[in-house]
Amino acid sequence: MQPIVQAFFDSVTGTITYVVFGPGERCCAVIDPVLDYDPKAGRTSTTNADKVIEFVRQRGLQVQWILETHAHADHLSAAHYLRIQLGGKIAIGEHIRTVQRTFKKLFNLGADFRLDGSQFDRLFAADEAFSIGSLTAKALYVPGHTAADTAYQIGDAVFVGDTLFMPDLGTARCDFPGGDAHTLYRSIRKLFSLPGTTRLFMCHDYPPEGRDAEWETTVSAQRAHNIHVHDGVTEEQFVRVREARDATLAMPVLLLPSVQINIRAGEFPPVEENGISYLKIPLNAL
Repeated sequence: MQPIVQAFFDSVTGTITYVVFGPGERCCAVIDPVLDYDPKAGRTSTTNADKVIEFVRQRGLQVQWILETHAHADHLSAAHYLRIQLGGKIAIGEHIRTVQRTFKKLFNLGADFRLDGSQFDRLFAADEAFSIGSLTAKALYVPGHTAADTAYQIGDAVFVGDTLFMPDLGTARCDFPGGDAHTLYRSIRKLFSLPGTTRLFMCHDYPPEGRDAEWETTVSAQRAHNIHVHDGVTEEQFVRVREARDATLAMPVLLLPSVQINIRAGEFPPVEENGISYLKIPLNAL
């Protein structure tokens, strides 16, 4: 079955949020929702998430799942806000526990921060099947960008998270904690083993000058044209190019605030005695 896919592009973070549902059905999933964040003021807002809410309500949809592909480093998740507004279960791959362990140590989060992934309603195992109404879905374990990335195969569509970008941009970086270029190459080849007509939906697009933002392609198009990992590129060649490029990249502007929120399934850290919630900025640690 071909699911209906509605995309919402956030030009500030380059992130695409998706609402996915079957033809004639009410149940839907929301994938990778964005919570707006002003790093200068330390202030959040819900402009992007409210667009998703408006669409869901206008279409008479019922949110069954709020799916995260990984603990993003470039935007804060609006999963918690959406669950309050629309219901649904927040889900992510089970290897989020690995990411939680890494960042609990970095941010010195204390004994109260749980490392079992229980901040999320559901943790998917590799290749675990689930449903969205009558749509059949599967969680695909695709590490490399981080140790815990998951793509979601829903009907003829795959939401690839941070593995691939549009063919003219290549692939995701691998220099975050737990990332590995060898592993990403193998994850991408796993995606490339799907039928050529499989629709692939990106998590991000950073359009070069001269083209508008795009987020949908196919396995065949990626295999033929992806500048980093098209057919014929060996693992060693890919790793050499990927690691050289990663060495030139700055850390994402929102890395430190976003990870602290996203390993909590979009919830803020507990408020302190003055009624304010705080994020930590580790100095000279990255």
